[in-house]
Amino acid sequence: MKPIVIGVMPQQQIRARMIAIAKGEYKPRPGEPKIWFTSMKSAAEVLSDQNRALLKLIRETNPDSLAVLAKATGRQPSNLSRTLKTMSRYGLVDLQRVKTQVRPVVTATEFRILATA
Repeated sequence: MKPIVIGVMPQQQIRARMIAIAKGEYKPRPGEPKIWFTSMKSAAEVLSDQNRALLKLIRETNPDSLAVLAKATGRQPSNLSRTLKTMSRYGLVDLQRVKTQVRPVVTATEFRILATA
């Protein structure tokens, strides 16, 4: 998997950038972040050591469901589900519905972070 580029910028600047893109005033260049965080703290929470270990485990074991993953991690399914939904919102995990089960699939394992000063 190629690295995902993550940007860190204040909410106001993210909003202004999105509006400029929508108006056609700005066209993002290849290699620019597609995932944005408003602070390094929020990026660090989503990309914590524990969450990166979870991504690695999902990639290596390819679990069929959240229940299987919960057993493998020793975490409560509700807690695990919350974590995976957050990661899914940022595009790090794809939660695929297969009949009555939800199967987590990792979409990113390497990250490059760009932050504005």
